[in-house]
Amino acid sequence: MGRDVLQGPCWLPRTEGAIRLGFARRGEASHIDVLHQRGAARVRFPRAVAGGGIDAVLLNTAGGLTGGDRMDIAVALAAGSEATLTSAAAEKIYRARDEQPAIILVNLALAAGARLCWLPQPTIVFNGARLDRRTEVWLGRDGCLLATELIVFGRAAMGEEVVRGAVRDVWRVRREGALIFAESFRLEGAIAAALRRKATLAGARAMALLVYVAPDAASRRGEAQERLQRMGGVAGASAWNGLLVVRAVAEDASILQRDVAALVEWLSARPLPRVWRC
Repeated sequence: MGRDVLQGPCWLPRTEGAIRLGFARRGEASHIDVLHQRGAARVRFPRAVAGGGIDAVLLNTAGGLTGGDRMDIAVALAAGSEATLTSAAAEKIYRARDEQPAIILVNLALAAGARLCWLPQPTIVFNGARLDRRTEVWLGRDGCLLATELIVFGRAAMGEEVVRGAVRDVWRVRREGALIFAESFRLEGAIAAALRRKATLAGARAMALLVYVAPDAASRRGEAQERLQRMGGVAGASAWNGLLVVRAVAEDASILQRDVAALVEWLSARPLPRVWRC
């Protein structure tokens, strides 16, 4: 019997986690209204923020994700509330043993007048990894969002190269139910070869997306483009539908993260979460 078990299929444990957060405005400050955490997903609140907002740090106690793992994150901000969410460390996507991807689902809902800074640390994709991530944003009237997403293909300092794998990263942003931003990024198969093409990353190993939705988004495009000219990588900015979108790539992930950090501080007019400096 023992021999049959050893020769049979090897079922590996899967990482699953879910976080549900709600914030509400009471008087001059935002407060936690809903807090639910399950599995490997945890959240911590390191300190109060001047100006009435609140900081939250998301943790994956499993230390990373691989094929078949799943994380669900849902954040809701009531009218007038403010919050900044980040992660305790870079999210690592390890080699998948089969065709199943690691799944990350993010749902961000902002009521009228709410403000959210969604600032996770970079996602590091390892050779053979498979990632399927979808971020859905629902904005009420005058809701303001500043969101970033950085993807790093292997750690250059460790001599890593992502030869093969699959990455699918989908963004959908809606204002009062109307779609105002949609983007789908997909690489599958020979990733290293695809990254060298001019139409993708032209040899860069790290990429970033920044989405800023606010009444002043269009008016900040000019200064954003001036700032991008001083960045260490290659970047561009566009503005339409009441949003500002920045895309950037760089060979060095640390340079890209530093450049994105400077943009975030400028757009938000507040310091970055402390974990970004660790």
